[in-house]
Parts: sequence; structure tokens; C-alpha cells
Amino acid sequence: MASPPVKPNFLFLTLITFLFAIPSKEAELAQLKHSDTVNFLPGQPKIPKISQFSGYITVNEANGRALFYWFFEAQSFPNEKPLLLWLNGGPGCSSIGYGAAVELGPLRVKTNGTGLEFNRYAWNQEANLLFLESPIGVGFSYTNTSSDYTKIDDAFVAEDAYNFLVNWLKRFPQYMSRDLYISGESYSGHYVPQLAELIYDRNNVKRSSYPYINLKGFMVGNPLTDNYYDSKGLVEYAWSHSVVSDQLYSQANKVCNFKLSNWSSDCNDVVNTVYNDYKDIDIYNIYAPKCNLPQASSVANDGDGFEKLSAQEKLWRLRMLAGYDPCYSVYAEQYFNNPDVQRSLHASVRGGDGKWKVCNNSILNAYNFSVLSVLPIYSKLINAGLRIWVYSGDADGRVPVIGTRYCVEAIGLPIKTSWTPWYHNMQVAGRLVEYEKGLTFVTIRGAGHLVPLNKPQEALVLINSFLSNKSLPTKK
Repeated sequence: MASPPVKPNFLFLTLITFLFAIPSKEAELAQLKHSDTVNFLPGQPKIPKISQFSGYITVNEANGRALFYWFFEAQSFPNEKPLLLWLNGGPGCSSIGYGAAVELGPLRVKTNGTGLEFNRYAWNQEANLLFLESPIGVGFSYTNTSSDYTKIDDAFVAEDAYNFLVNWLKRFPQYMSRDLYISGESYSGHYVPQLAELIYDRNNVKRSSYPYINLKGFMVGNPLTDNYYDSKGLVEYAWSHSVVSDQLYSQANKVCNFKLSNWSSDCNDVVNTVYNDYKDIDIYNIYAPKCNLPQASSVANDGDGFEKLSAQEKLWRLRMLAGYDPCYSVYAEQYFNNPDVQRSLHASVRGGDGKWKVCNNSILNAYNFSVLSVLPIYSKLINAGLRIWVYSGDADGRVPVIGTRYCVEAIGLPIKTSWTPWYHNMQVAGRLVEYEKGLTFVTIRGAGHLVPLNKPQEALVLINSFLSNKSLPTKK
């Protein structure tokens, strides 16, 4: 006689059904990645097809801090190419508004601010390209805890950027073991090496404490690096490039000691005069025509009391303007304030006046400048074996090549390849010095502060050489 059929346990079936209904953490992350897909942006060219993602990564759940990113897969062989994180500086300026949409991203804002055009010299030809708006309050990035704004300094920014990277890699796990490089310009001369140091330090503690990030090196352009050398270089460049008189330069040498954290009133007066002599030209690209469009609303001007600041205060404030191009700022703000653009990017402006800005003055005003030099970090990470390149557009008066040369030379490494020209299209593209232990210094002839914008072909050669660990071409 056959046994009666076994009746399934009702509670057991209910439990199994419930467990399968709960999405796994991996499934949640996959869904988030899918929801970050950018299908098409208003005014985007239909050809070529671009694989892109954008959205928010939570960096501090308790305080409700989230940073906004825009990511482009490499145009070819994305599974084989490294990951490159780009950071703009300021503090307070957007990596979306500058790096992505003006300089090195594949989609560049048109000069009418109503659409996009394909950038033939985009860096995602060489890498999977990740742009980050940092710190909180910049662009679309935000916090739900207003007291966070009183704590922003270099360490705060590095910690949030590190947490962003850890959580972004969880959402895009295919890049978890990929070679990582970091790049940026201007005040990212602070952001980039300090983030690199934090990654390096946490890679070298108990592996179970922090995930391993496969950092290989970093490259910074026209970077603020050391207060003394940067300030000294700014004045010397203005004199050596016929911006200021011999008499003013002589007076600066008499009354200014840039090694001091607080300048004398006489020094402030002299440096104020230097800034005034730049007033009718573009300090960020001294040989380029000055843009005559109205300046972007986010930029410090006479109405912000800029002229009433001391020279030293201006030096700090001009950190925010470093990399500023008045025309492109206007175009970028027009485009990213389009509600259809924001919907396509899964973004929104939180706080303030509800407008997306290329640069946010309030971040600069709240920023606690506490690190005077990052040169000790260079020495530490060079000795750790990281590849480090520093490049400088030689027509930039704000973070000039003279100050950067002082900074690089102060590291004190033996020279492997002495000062020599490098070439592009049979022309001198700039000069370079290669040091032992992987440090390279490169100039880009005729470029201002925004090298990938001013000299896009040379910039593409530069990033290709850096990522492939090859010397720049020194023969025609």
C-alpha cells in the first residue's frame, strides 16, 4: 500500500518564500548600478555611442552625506583598461563642470550652453573615467547635516573621497581589482596626494579592516602644492613674464617672507598690486584673449567684496578660481541647470538657492585651510613605489610653472633624464625632467591652467604616456 503524500510544512515554505523575496546585497547594488545608467542626455550627439553612468554614492549614512559622480567607460576594451578618478579643486569647484564637461570628458558642453559635442581627445580613450564632485556642497553633492560644513578641511575631503571610492567599487565590482590612478588640477594638488596617501595607508593595515584598492599612482596638473613655493613662484612669474615692473618685483623681495603663515601689511600691499596688474588679462592663461562674456554667478567679483580682501586672503580665495574660465563657466551653468539634464543624470540641487554652480563660494568661505605643504606626502609615496607625474601649462599665472619647479626640485631626487624637450606633431610640446623612483615633471608649451582644454592633443599624449608608464616622445 502506497504511503500518503508528504504535506509540505507551511511555515517552512513561508520562510523559504520570504528569504527568496529579500534581495541580496549584490542584487541591490546591481539594481543601483542599473538605475545609474545614463541612456541619453539633452543635446547629446547620437554618434558615437557612449556608455555612461551617474548618480549618488553615500559616504556617511549617519549624517546623510552623498557625493555625485559621472562615469564613462573606456571607448574601447573597457575590461582591459585602468580606472582613472579625476578631481577638480577650488576648493568648491565642480569636476563635472570643469573636468568632464569642459576639459577631458567625452561630452563637452557647447558654447551656447544648450547641448553637447563629442570630444575627440577625451581621456576615456585611455581609461575608464570617473569624475567626482567633492566636497559636499559642490555641484550636486550634498549633506543633510548642516554642521558638516564647519568641519571641511583636507582630511575631511580625503575621508569622504575614500569612502566614495570604496562604495563606488562595491556598486561597480568589475573594477575592484583594476589598476587605479588619480588625477586632477589646481587645489586638487592637495586633494589627490592626500587621497592617495589615505588609500596607501589603509591598504597597509589589517586586510580585514579596509578593502584593498589597487592604487598605482597619480598625476596632477598646475597643482597647488606648497604655500611658500607657490606664492614665491606667483610673484616671480608675473615679473619674468612682463606683467609687473622691476620696481614692484624688487619691493616684493624686500617686504615679503612667504614662509610666514601671516604676511605683513607691506607684503599684502605689494601682492595686491600684482593682482591688479593682472586685472585686464586672464591670470589663468596670460597669452589667451580674455573672455568678455558676463562672469558666472558663482565666481568671486567686486560685488562679493573681493577687492576689499587682503592680498593673502585673495591668494586663498583665488584657489577657488584656479582653473576658472569665465566663458565655459557660463555655458556649463546654463546646461546643468536644465531640469531635463538633471533628470537624465539622476541629479538634483539640494540647499542654497537651488542652482547648480560651477564653483560654490560658500565652500571656500567655510573651508579650513590647515595643510601648508603636501611635499612630505610626495616623498612618502615615491618611496612606496607609486608612479607620480606633475605637469604644468607654462602660460598659467595663477599656479605658475616656476613655483611648481621649485616644489618638484625640493623633493631632492636624483635626475634620470635632465631638462629636455618633448614633441608632438614635429613641434616642441614642452619640456620634461625624469627623476629616479618614478617621478616625472612635464611642461606643456602654451597651455594655461586648464591643460586638457588649451592643448587637448598634447594632454591625450600625456595621459597615454603616464598610464602606460612610457616616456614622452623626445624625438621628432
